[in-house]
Amino acid sequence: MPRFAYQTVDVFTDRPFGGNPLAVFTDARGMTDAQMQALAAEMNYSETTFVLPPDEPAHDARVRIFHRTAEMPFAGHPNVGTAWVLARQGRDRGGILRFEQMAGLVEIAIDRDETGEVSGAVIAAPQPLSRGLELTVEEVAPCAGLEAADLVTAAHPPVQASVGVSFVLAQVAPAALARATPDLAAFRALSARHPGLAGRVSLFLYVRDGSAIRARMFAPLAGTWEDPATGSASATLGALLLSLDGGEAAAFSITQGVEMGRPSQLRVSAHRDQDGVRARVGGSCAPMFHGEAVL
Repeated sequence: MPRFAYQTVDVFTDRPFGGNPLAVFTDARGMTDAQMQALAAEMNYSETTFVLPPDEPAHDARVRIFHRTAEMPFAGHPNVGTAWVLARQGRDRGGILRFEQMAGLVEIAIDRDETGEVSGAVIAAPQPLSRGLELTVEEVAPCAGLEAADLVTAAHPPVQASVGVSFVLAQVAPAALARATPDLAAFRALSARHPGLAGRVSLFLYVRDGSAIRARMFAPLAGTWEDPATGSASATLGALLLSLDGGEAAAFSITQGVEMGRPSQLRVSAHRDQDGVRARVGGSCAPMFHGEAVL
């Protein structure tokens, strides 16, 4: 029976049992789509990646990302963690990896410590910032078990935005962040009310103090009750804040996962480019397990 090697890694942390867990199947040749989806459900992490040969020789890999119930066009911590794993295998080219994904080409710069060991990675989101639906506080607040008054709209209303995969971004009052609890019925109602959400309601709540941000992310419709570190949402938020604040570039430090007991630290930068506002997100990684799946 075919055997497929995998590694697990905690992403956006420098120590085990923090950050966001990820499973990486480093050579998925021969797997079917159904097997990839089943393995992602079996691993039961927020995402699992499957590494395949690239379509273009100039690139380093085609990386497919699955959460528990579906494939994703792009995600942050799976790219950071997969790049970390492959770079430790010597598969980067001069500290750079280029991954083909559904949302486009993702370029990753590898971080190394003072000894030259791979310590983390920084990814460039594949698309510039795009904004979609604006939502009311009255319909978004119940999704997190909050009152409308707990949401802050001075900078923006709750808004759908993307740099490769969409999130609903909402600023909340500091005291409300710890109280937030996802309400599955409210998520379902919001999804049914807005076909433009395309069934994807991933709610990223944040509190901002200048460039320092505390955040939580809920996506129960996709099987993720709460996510300890969400790189793609953090990159989207950084791009959105730069677009609202003005200026040419900005940097943010985002802390997530504290309420889950898995503290995570994400570094986000955003800049204005010819095609709009683009963002990068990066952080450290810590190794956990390795093994084989027998299919």
